[in-house]
Amino acid sequence: MIDFLVTHGSYLLIFAVLVLSGIGLPIPEEVPIVAAGIMSLNDKMEPWPAFAVCLAGALLGDCVMYYVGCHFGRGILSEHPWWARLVTPARERQIERLFKKHGLKVFFVARFLVGLRSPVYVTAGILRVPFGRFLLIDSFCATSVVGTFFYLTYQWGRRIAMLFKQIEVYLTVVIICALIGISIYVWRRYLRKYASSEALLAAAAEADCDDESTEEKNVASTTNEGDAALQDPMSDVQHETPKENNAGSDAA
Repeated sequence: MIDFLVTHGSYLLIFAVLVLSGIGLPIPEEVPIVAAGIMSLNDKMEPWPAFAVCLAGALLGDCVMYYVGCHFGRGILSEHPWWARLVTPARERQIERLFKKHGLKVFFVARFLVGLRSPVYVTAGILRVPFGRFLLIDSFCATSVVGTFFYLTYQWGRRIAMLFKQIEVYLTVVIICALIGISIYVWRRYLRKYASSEALLAAAAEADCDDESTEEKNVASTTNEGDAALQDPMSDVQHETPKENNAGSDAA
């Protein structure tokens, strides 16, 4: 990512990446800042305009997230799936507790956390933190972080670039391993569900067979009882006939 920005970077591209990073793009804001510092070191950018662009992009991304939370409120967390994934209700409650306990110091810590930065600013808007106060604190935090990374990169740009390349490689390996692990978990879970469904179907089929055999036995027993009932009157008639003959012979 740094190589791409250094090779194809411009003021507009650095600004756009920082804004997108502020509104949820999973890229650390340090990446475009480091790229801007390296380009300033290589005379592809002027240092002060590059620093100003980095600071403006970071602040604009934060203000966008604040506006979303302030304008739409908590309803956006339940009505829009993308925002619900970005800021879950549980995370929003956790950040609210952090605000109550630590105050606006949370803004400074959030700048270093890729997955927490955007939810913090959305929550600040939901809680209706005064915008002037928000902008003042966020400007201080952004100037500190952006200025530090930009200055260090401008002074020791090549070493820091190599460090970020190594971090990107390790991060890529971790992401690949995580995806493989998730895929294996999902596949094994699917196999277990498939096996359990097959077992249920087999049990249901066996139960149907038992019911059918029971019904056949009931039908057969009913048929036998009917045949026996038909045979009993005939036997009674046969027993009564000899008695009548004997009575006739006695009368004679």
